[in-house]
Amino acid sequence: MMVESLDLLAFGAHPDDVEIGMGGTIAKHISLKKAVGIIDLTKAELSSNGDVVTRQQEAKEASEILGLTVRQSFDIPDRGIEMNHETISLIVDSIRRYRPSVVFAPYFIDRHPDHGHCGRLVEEAVFSAGIRKYKGMQDLPSHKVEALYFYFINGFHTPSFCVDITQVHEQKMRALSAYKSQFILSEESVETPLTTDYLETVESRDRLFGKEIGTRYAEGFISKKPLVISSFI
Repeated sequence: MMVESLDLLAFGAHPDDVEIGMGGTIAKHISLKKAVGIIDLTKAELSSNGDVVTRQQEAKEASEILGLTVRQSFDIPDRGIEMNHETISLIVDSIRRYRPSVVFAPYFIDRHPDHGHCGRLVEEAVFSAGIRKYKGMQDLPSHKVEALYFYFINGFHTPSFCVDITQVHEQKMRALSAYKSQFILSEESVETPLTTDYLETVESRDRLFGKEIGTRYAEGFISKKPLVISSFI
């Protein structure tokens, strides 16, 4: 299926990153008939549990639960996400191909270095994608996105704004539950921070942000630019 453009495009370092930070926001926009895509920079081949085939199957299931228009995975090595022209151009080409209105990336303050590297790379690529004379790997016209926002994976940070996801929170958690190899401790797996009440921590953060804005569940985002309000009434 040829995709003309996306309304929202979210980048993550690994399959499940985007769902953790903004699965509810994605589900909400898809329910509003918006086209949403996710691009994972790596296949998470160094994960303590599961393997590449399993993670790809789980990502496919999560994508179907959310109703994504596009799910793509790059072949950047896990723990090999580096700031270089080749990687920036790879992301630039994706932005120019899908021409999203809004792009999302992991917040750069995170316990996992890959998440921070991904966020910084996407920020560079968003800027470069709008430069007419910047040459990517493909011959695609430049594209300026309307906004770049950062979502949270690990940790609790003060958001610039929150999105009410109360009506779709159960759908978000179902999408996350598709990643059984990561969040469920089995006889074949080893204990990691992800198998130790991680989903409960995600839900707690969503509850905390929800309480901050007077709803049951919400997801928080960082904007490095001032948010524009046309009128208070």
